[in-house]
Amino acid sequence: MNKLLLMITTAPNQLLAEEISKELIERKLAACISFREIKSIYIWQGNIEENKEFELSIKSIPENLNELTLILKEKITYEVPEIIYKIFDSENSYFQWVEESIS
Repeated sequence: MNKLLLMITTAPNQLLAEEISKELIERKLAACISFREIKSIYIWQGNIEENKEFELSIKSIPENLNELTLILKEKITYEVPEIIYKIFDSENSYFQWVEESIS
């Protein structure tokens, strides 16, 4: 099976979302990153918070997980950044494109 990594994180603004996306693509750690503006409602330090954020969907390979995690922790300004991920099976031609894009 063709295994791909999908990571999801959030950034506080579009500028940082674009900066992270470009850096990960340039460093060939991700083949594609899509992002969109979202509204988040969450508990922080006992209070209900509401903020606009940018959610990033990072498509890569499982072997890049640790390096991607380190970079995201360094770049994202939140005290506790959202970094979640899952390994998925992929259709063959998309998997090949991802591998070619990051090699």
